[in-house]
Formats: sequence, C-alpha cells, structure tokens
Amino acid sequence: MSEMQLTKRRLLGGIAIAAAAAALAACNDSKDAADASSSGKTMADGTNVDTIETAATSATTDMPQSDGDVDMAEVLKPGALPEMALGKADAPVKIVEYMSMTCPHCAHFHNTTFDAIKQKYVDTGKVQFIIREFPFDPRAAAAFMLARCSAANPGQLSTPEQYFPMVSMLFKQQQVWAAADDGRAALLQMSKLAGFTEDSFTKCLTNQKLLDEVNATRERGSKDFGVNATPTFLINGKRYSGDMPVDTMSKLIDSLI
Repeated sequence: MSEMQLTKRRLLGGIAIAAAAAALAACNDSKDAADASSSGKTMADGTNVDTIETAATSATTDMPQSDGDVDMAEVLKPGALPEMALGKADAPVKIVEYMSMTCPHCAHFHNTTFDAIKQKYVDTGKVQFIIREFPFDPRAAAAFMLARCSAANPGQLSTPEQYFPMVSMLFKQQQVWAAADDGRAALLQMSKLAGFTEDSFTKCLTNQKLLDEVNATRERGSKDFGVNATPTFLINGKRYSGDMPVDTMSKLIDSLI
C-alpha cells in the first residue's frame, strides 16, 4: 500500500491527499468502491460485509442487535469539529452516525434510507441526527474536508445547511469520484458543482488543521466508542453497525419513543 504512505505536510499530489501525523487506516485508495446494492457494512480493513441477505427479508427483519453499549452523555460531547446535526437538540432519540465517504454501504444508507428517516422522525422532532467523519482512506478524508469547507471561503467551516447537501451529492455520485483513476480531478469536478473554484478546492485540501480534526474525529470514534466499521450508529446508548433499511431503523426508533 505504498500509495497510503503519504507525507504529513502535503495534501495534493498523487490522488491529491496527505495523511496526518497518525496515518489513516486504509487498505486502498477507494478506486474499488463496491456496488452497494445490498445492505451491510465496511470494516476498517476495507472488507465489505453483507448483513441483510435480500431486499425481501429486509422488510421483515427483527429488531437490529446492538454491538454493545456506549455512554451517550460522552458520545454527545463536542469533539474536534462542530457537530453536523439535524433536528431538535431535545429530541428523545439521538442518532450519531460514523461514516466514510468512500464506503458503499454508507452511500446506500444515505441514498435509500436517510431522507425517509429525516422526514418521518427528524423533521417531526422525534430524532436528532448527527454525522461524524470516519474516513477509511485519503480520498474519503478529502471528501469530508470539502464538505467541511465553505466553498466561498475555504478558510471557514461550512454550516450544516452547506454540509449535508454536499455529503448527499458526493454519496449520490460516489462511483464517479471514489472509483476514478484520477481522484483529484474527479473530486474537483464534483466540488465545482458545489461552488468551489480550483483555488478554493486546493486551499481546502491543504488545510492541515482541518485534516487533523477530521482524523481526530475518526480516532475518537474508534478509541472511545468502539467504532470499527461503517456505517456505525450510536443510538440512545447502543452501538449498531451496518446499513439499515427504512423499516428496520423505523422499528428501532419507534421502540425508543
């Protein structure tokens, strides 16, 4: 994995991303992003694990089993970056999702489940939904950085109103940029759709402090809350790993309201 041995000081070059002091735990640069037609999770070693065999069985899936307990009071404490949260702060159900932008199962969740859950539970005040960065590879880290940067002023952090649409666009177009031979060019093309120029794109991706903060978010999830796969959901004190269809997540949320 020589491509993963990137220097700390450079963020552009090769596939256009550098590692922080603690290198990203990655097994590839995400050129082989899988087809996320089935539900599952991506492990830290890059392995894709299917957790739901067929679409027919997913609708009748029993209550998802948690991987363990987490201290939700600790989970909800702010980290290195401002929280990207949707919904009421006093909502009875708190969902914190750790995800990687190059994870096909994360894309599947956001492309097929997230909007329905948002409309049904977040917009009605029942759920607060928080996204946290857990990049498995440099290309995912770069995508997160672009979502975190204000396109008009890359020295400033984006707002949730800017962040969530950027994440949504990148997930919908994941195969275009995550599997591209030239990751820099593909991400630049995507970023221009969000208002970036080549100059603001470069300034964002050479912000070492931001990269360090994205990495710190990942390390906190791994060290403090046992996150080792994406997507992982921390929900009212329980940890769940793997993609969930709408019916499964709805059943879980309904049990907590």
